[in-house]
Amino acid sequence: MTDARADRTRARLREALLAECAERPLTEVGVAAVVRRAGIGRATFYLHFEDLRALAVDACAEVVRDAVDALHAWRGIPDPAAPPPALGAFLTEVERHAAVYRALLLPGGAGPLGELLHRELRERSRTERELAGAPYAELVATAVAATFTALLADWLHALVPATADELAAHSWRLLISLHRTPFG
Repeated sequence: MTDARADRTRARLREALLAECAERPLTEVGVAAVVRRAGIGRATFYLHFEDLRALAVDACAEVVRDAVDALHAWRGIPDPAAPPPALGAFLTEVERHAAVYRALLLPGGAGPLGELLHRELRERSRTERELAGAPYAELVATAVAATFTALLADWLHALVPATADELAAHSWRLLISLHRTPFG
């Protein structure tokens, strides 16, 4: 059973952090600014989160889940020329909130969002490869997670020039090629 009051407090803290990150990088955000924006005491913050990084990871959970689902929103044999529509929709939504995500996902894929995305995407890819009986599940899952996380980060930081739909198509082809690479 969940505590509705604690859930509301954590939600207010997540919203406050994301609002702060929309205005400046995470490295410039402090607990004081977050609790002030959330209207919550500092002691209450520490009842729910160990530190600002823990809150940032919690705040990233939904976008990570959306990314992983978008990359796995296909059935049958994936067509490298046609990324799942969910992938383009996900990237369009991320682009709308780019300032927030840039604060949480650094170039190359570092930062709390990058670490969580890499971990969750790697696990989902590994599990699906194992269920399909595909070889080198660990190797390919790591390559897929690293590739997409870095592409997303560099795109958000304008290091990869592309529209959301172009990035969906390009990254999809790269990820499919990783899955189809012959080993041995």
